[in-house]
Order: sequence, then structure tokens, then C-alpha cells
Amino acid sequence: MEITYRDDVVPGIEEIIGVYEDSGLNRPTHDRERMKKMFENSNLIVTAWDSGRLAGVARSLSDFCHCCYLADLAVRKDYQGRGIGKRLIEITKNSGGKRTTLLLLSAPSAMGYYPKVGFGKIENGFLVQRSE
Repeated sequence: MEITYRDDVVPGIEEIIGVYEDSGLNRPTHDRERMKKMFENSNLIVTAWDSGRLAGVARSLSDFCHCCYLADLAVRKDYQGRGIGKRLIEITKNSGGKRTTLLLLSAPSAMGYYPKVGFGKIENGFLVQRSE
């Protein structure tokens, strides 16, 4: 298996939804238009490909000089544990450079993963939940 990473292509929405559903990441995959809009309004998308099959995706919003919000990290279950998520994070982080902070909100099931790939837990964050 040779994984190819790209930051110059946005996969089709059906491919994206397939990865999200297979990965177990809880996103509104039943709402195709909302998913499409999520990607249209993201300015940093890094993908992992295995011979033309989308294996993983990192979706972010960044100013490329101070802050990058990693909104989603999804890797198909049969590709998990192979370093793909870690590499997607590295490419995302490198896109902003050394002066950019990479931050995210973790799914409860992934709380143990992020410290293993270099994230520190923060206590100074706040959140206003969405109403829908």
C-alpha cells in the first residue's frame, strides 16, 4: 500500500461522505448539501489516496499565519492505525508554518488519540453549541 497525500484536490461529495461514514466520525452525512457547503467553505483540505480510493481527509479553516482550526479528521476504518491520520495532521500543520497554532475539538472517542500525535490538552477554551 502506497498512500499519496494531496492538498490540491477536493474529492467529490459522495467520496467524502463515504469516508466520514466509514470512519465513524459523527457529521451530518445525511445532509448532502450541508456537507458540500462545509467543504466549499474550508480553505485547507488534505487528502490521503490509495490507488485512486479516498482513504482519509483532513478539513481545516486557516489564515496560514496565526491559526488553523482542524475541523475534521476522518480515516476509513480499514486504514486506521497505519499513520495516515498522523500524516494528514503533519501536512495540515506544515501548511501554516511554525507561527501557526493548530487547534481542534475532539470527538469523545478520539480523546486518547490526539496526545499520541503531538497535541496538548487545553483548559482555556470556550464553546457556544450550535442550535441545530
